[in-house]
Amino acid sequence: MQIEQEAIVEGILFAMGEAVAVGSLAEALGISREEVLELVRHMAAHYAKKDRGVQIIEVEDAVQMCTKKEMYEYLIKIAKQPKRHVLTDVLLETLSIIAYKQPITRLEVEKIRGVSCAHAINKLVEYDLVCELGRLDAPGRPLLFGTTEEFLRNFGVQSIEKLPAPNPKQLEEFRQQAEHEMSQKLDV
Repeated sequence: MQIEQEAIVEGILFAMGEAVAVGSLAEALGISREEVLELVRHMAAHYAKKDRGVQIIEVEDAVQMCTKKEMYEYLIKIAKQPKRHVLTDVLLETLSIIAYKQPITRLEVEKIRGVSCAHAINKLVEYDLVCELGRLDAPGRPLLFGTTEEFLRNFGVQSIEKLPAPNPKQLEEFRQQAEHEMSQKLDV
């Protein structure tokens, strides 16, 4: 029973990431505050070993799981390097098509772009800017893609309905460029 209770406390402390009141743990486990403190102190002794990177500390009337101070120099090497996703022109073009035409299949995106988009869509899914919305009710049941809340946050847009409207003059220029490029390809 103690091992199960330790696993529960460990899971709670890990998931919360901040100090948890001893009373809350006692209530969750259905045991007394004294039993919680005894359990936590047993766990803290286990985590105090040199082969562990985390520890359990008591803070006033609460307990917290945190990184040992000996790990700080390693932690800061990672924490200083924020994850940066580079959005290339290909990714931006693919993302804009998905944003304005969603829900949309990969084949429809490829038809608009004129080239394969599998890699670009996979990258956008990996960056959490695009997600699978379901499947189209058509032969082969292709996946439908759309943008995520992360997309809205990153681009400062409240909702898809609030995306800026495309400039008609630019759309006409793009259409003419595309027609010109297509005519050159056909001449070759």
